[in-house]
Amino acid sequence: MSAAASAASAGIEVKVARKTIEADGVAGFRLVAADGARLPPFTPGAHIDVSLPGGLVRQYSLCNAPAQDDHYEIGVLRDAASRGGSLAMHDAVHEGAVLRISAPRNHFPLDESATHSLLLAGGIGVTPLLSMAQRLAALQADFALHCCSRTATRTPYRRRLEASAFADRVFFHHDDGPPAQRIDLAAAIGRPAPGRHLYVCGPQGFLDAVRATARGLRWADAQVHFEYFSGTLPAPDAQGGFEVELRSSGRVVRVPASVSVVDALAAEGIDIPVSCAQGVCGTCLTRVLAGEVAHNDLYLTPAEQAANDQFLPCCSRAISPRLVLDL
Repeated sequence: MSAAASAASAGIEVKVARKTIEADGVAGFRLVAADGARLPPFTPGAHIDVSLPGGLVRQYSLCNAPAQDDHYEIGVLRDAASRGGSLAMHDAVHEGAVLRISAPRNHFPLDESATHSLLLAGGIGVTPLLSMAQRLAALQADFALHCCSRTATRTPYRRRLEASAFADRVFFHHDDGPPAQRIDLAAAIGRPAPGRHLYVCGPQGFLDAVRATARGLRWADAQVHFEYFSGTLPAPDAQGGFEVELRSSGRVVRVPASVSVVDALAAEGIDIPVSCAQGVCGTCLTRVLAGEVAHNDLYLTPAEQAANDQFLPCCSRAISPRLVLDL
């Protein structure tokens, strides 16, 4: 069993209380504790690991209001390029099914002190932003949510958003609609200002476009928060082999070109907690004490990558012959 599967299997047993259709290709799941207890609290932007049939472990953002501690809600897109997770959720997980999940973790937190929060969602990336919007509405905070999708029927949670108390702050944009209703990123994002924060979640192309637009408008990295929901790992032989040294013991482990740092260390009996294995979730974040990193993750900001003092060993590698790790 992988480290991720072990972590999830030791977590919380939940039952699927309800399974719904939230858009074309999107299923919603309401999860309750199997023993009827309250679930651990969470904050907007949090996700859980879900242990699926067949031993898979996948991460899904919680999309319900944080005040609702009697259940969790997640939305899952049926992905044609799935590695098995979304297909298992859609085809093998039904109402009444019992699953193992982790406690919520948050690598995409909401700054509740912001004077204005701008939420930009690409497709299923709306899930953590839906939780944020519900929290901001409860705080009577100033915010706007823009939901971008290919068509109206493929907009997750559209009915819920249209019926919400904050519907007047939600804007829908579709690729197949008239040009006037397609999103103008520069106009939607606008100029930065003290206290303004931007949150974006969605596929890589969408996030890259939003972040590039924000940089062009001179937004500071500290005011732009993002979460990818899938990563693209480099080809196994795209970067050569190198060594990692463990500071605590001085032990040196060789990392071949076709093996990740996590797997190379695991082969030597050294386990690093890992979840997504795609450089997205940040679970395996590790301090770097010496050496130069080749960052392949989607988790760290450009400034954090440039600092060269931490990396994600599930996907990132070394430019220098050796990395010294705080392990």
